[in-house]
Amino acid sequence: MSKTRKVITESIEEATQPLKELQNHETVNDKSMVEWRHVNWHQLEKRVYKLQKRIYRASARGDVKAVRKLQKTLRFEGKLKKVQTPPSVIRYADDFVIIHEDLTVVQRCQIIISEWLKGMGLELKPSKTRLTHTLNKYENEEPGFNFLGFNVRQFPVGKYHSKQGFKTIITPSKEKQRIHYERITSIIDDHKQAPQEALISRLNPVIRGWSNYYSTVVSKEAYSSLDNLMYPKLKAWAQRRHPNKSGKWVAKKYWQTIGGNNWVFATPNKGNNLLRLINHRDTPIVRHIKVKGEASPYDGNLIYWSSRMGTHPEVPKRVTTLLKQQKGKCAHCGLYFREEDVLEIDHKIPLSKGGKDEYKNLQLLHRHCHDTKTADDDLVGGMHLDKHQITEEPDEGKLSRPVLKTSRSGDGAA
Repeated sequence: MSKTRKVITESIEEATQPLKELQNHETVNDKSMVEWRHVNWHQLEKRVYKLQKRIYRASARGDVKAVRKLQKTLRFEGKLKKVQTPPSVIRYADDFVIIHEDLTVVQRCQIIISEWLKGMGLELKPSKTRLTHTLNKYENEEPGFNFLGFNVRQFPVGKYHSKQGFKTIITPSKEKQRIHYERITSIIDDHKQAPQEALISRLNPVIRGWSNYYSTVVSKEAYSSLDNLMYPKLKAWAQRRHPNKSGKWVAKKYWQTIGGNNWVFATPNKGNNLLRLINHRDTPIVRHIKVKGEASPYDGNLIYWSSRMGTHPEVPKRVTTLLKQQKGKCAHCGLYFREEDVLEIDHKIPLSKGGKDEYKNLQLLHRHCHDTKTADDDLVGGMHLDKHQITEEPDEGKLSRPVLKTSRSGDGAA
C-alpha cells in the first residue's frame, strides 16, 4: 500500500466518525471557523453596502480622516469571522483537480467523489489520483501536479518578488516533453529514405501544434531543450544519406543561412520555393489575459471582444484585425477606444501618394484623429487643396458633407 493510499485510508476512517464528533473536533481546532453555507450572506452584504454609502458621503464632504477609518472598518468586515471557502474544482472531460488550502477539505472531497462514483460502478484511478501540495513536500511527494499536459507548481521567492512569498510557475510537463520528443525521433527514423522536403513537411505541423499549445505558459526553456535534442537526430539523418561526404559538405547541403542564422535546416534556396524547418523557440510566448470582471461575448461590448479575439460576427474583419494588432488603442492619440467612439480605417501612406491597400499600411483611428491626420497630410477627401479652393467645416453630425465644386474662374464654389 503506497503512502498516498495510506492518506486515503486514514481519511476514510476519520470520515466514518459520527457527524457530532466531527463538528466538535472542528470546533476545538478553531471555534471561530464556520462553514461558508452557514453564513448569513444577505446580512453581511447589507452591512458592507451601508459602509460603502458612509464612505461615499464622507468623501463627498472631504472628510479624509473619516474615509480612512471607514475603509479600515470595511477591510476587516469580512474578518470578523473566519469563513471556510469552498474548494475550487477545475474539470475537463473526465479529468479534474480539486484545490483548497485545507488538507482535510480535499480528503473529504475525495471520499464524497469516490462514494458518488461507486453508485455508477466507477472508481478513481489510483495511478492518477494524488494528494499533493503545490509549494512544499507532502508525504514524500514532490510539490506540484500535472494537469492536461501542464505542470503547476509554486516556488518560494523573496518579498520583493511577491507579497505572498511564492510564485506560481506553469510549464509543459516532463512526460509530455518526452512523448513529443519520441514522436519527432519516430518521424525522422521513418523518413530515412525520404527527401528533405518530405521530412520538413511532416515535422513542421507537429512542432507548430505542440508549441502553440504551450505558448501561454513558461515554455522557453522546454522549447530550447527540444531544439537542442532535435539537432543531433537531424545531423545523424543527414550523415546517413551521405556516408562518404565530410561533415562540412553535409552541413552546407542541408543547413542554410537565413536572417543571420547559419544553422537553419532548410532546402537549398532555388527561387522562392525555400522550405525550412521551424524551431520550437520561434513560437512567441503570449500570456493568457483573464476576462475583465463580468464581461461576456453577449454584452454588446464590440470594442473589448474584437480587441481580445481579433474577430467578431458584428464587426468587419479589417476592423477586428486592426483592433487586435493595436491592442484596442488609437494609433494616432494612443488612447483606448470606447464603445461610443466612431472608428475609421486610415492608410498610413495615402493611396494618392503610392500607398497600398494592405494591412501593414492600415491603421485604426478615432474619427477626429483621422481628420487631424488627413489635415496633416494636406488631404481632404483624397484631393489636394490649392489656393483657389474654398473649404467648409464638415457638418456637426458628420452624417453628410457639403459637395464642393471648384469654379473655373476661381471666384467661388457652387
